[in-house]
Amino acid sequence: MASKAVFFDRDGTLNVDTDFLYKKEEFEWMDGAVEAIRFANENGYKVIVITNQSGVARGYFKESDVNALHDWMNEQLKEYGAHIDAFYYCPHHPEAVVPEYRKKCECRKPGSKLVEDACRDFDIDKKASVMIGDADRDIECAEKAGVKGVKFTGGNLLEFVKQSLPL
Repeated sequence: MASKAVFFDRDGTLNVDTDFLYKKEEFEWMDGAVEAIRFANENGYKVIVITNQSGVARGYFKESDVNALHDWMNEQLKEYGAHIDAFYYCPHHPEAVVPEYRKKCECRKPGSKLVEDACRDFDIDKKASVMIGDADRDIECAEKAGVKGVKFTGGNLLEFVKQSLPL
C-alpha cells in the first residue's frame, strides 16, 4: 500500500534561513517545527526533506557537511519522539565554482526530480501528500511532481501543518 508524505523544504521552513547553513551551531528550528514533524509522524506521514544546497557547488561546504547536519537534525528530533524519514538535496548550481557540480539539473528546485525520486523510493501516494515550503520554487516543484504545494509564510509551523494536512 502506498504511503502518504509531507515533503518539507529545509531552510526557511524547518529552520531559520541563515544563507548557506551547514554548521549545527548556526542552526535554529522554526517555531513549531519539531512539533510539526512529530505531528506528521504520529499521523502516518513519511517526513521527507527536499532542499537545494548550492553551497556545495559554490565551494562553501562539502556534501559530507550537509549529511552531517541532517544526521544532527535527526538526533535532535529523536529527543522529542520525532524523525525525518529521508533527506533529498541538490548540490548543483549552473554557475558553480566547483566544476563537478556546475550544471543545470532537474533535481534543483523548481525541478521535481527529488520529489519524484522520493515518491518512487518510498512508494508515495502523490494525491495524499503535501509539500510545504517558503518559496515559490517549492510550490512549483510540488506542482510539477503532482503533489499539492502549500506556501509557508511564517508563524508557528505546527499550526500551519495542522491546517495544511489532509487527515
